Amino acid sequence: MNEERTNMVERQRIGMRVAEERRKRGLTQQQLADMTGMKQANIARIEAGRYSVRFDTLQAIAEAMDMKVDLITGR
Repeated sequence: MNEERTNMVERQRIGMRVAEERRKRGLTQQQLADMTGMKQANIARIEAGRYSVRFDTLQAIAEAMDMKVDLITGR
């Protein structure tokens, strides 16, 4: 698998995990955005796997949901 494809799959996997955890907590994308200081559209892009997420962004999302980053990334 080439690097671009690998990155896309990884973005999708992380996005699905963020969406799953957000829903488990009964949060809307807007509520999570408000908790992290992000825009709702960016949360939607992350969850759809269309956005490369920097570590500090993942950390903010994890903290907002009272998680560790490695529980989101699986690493």
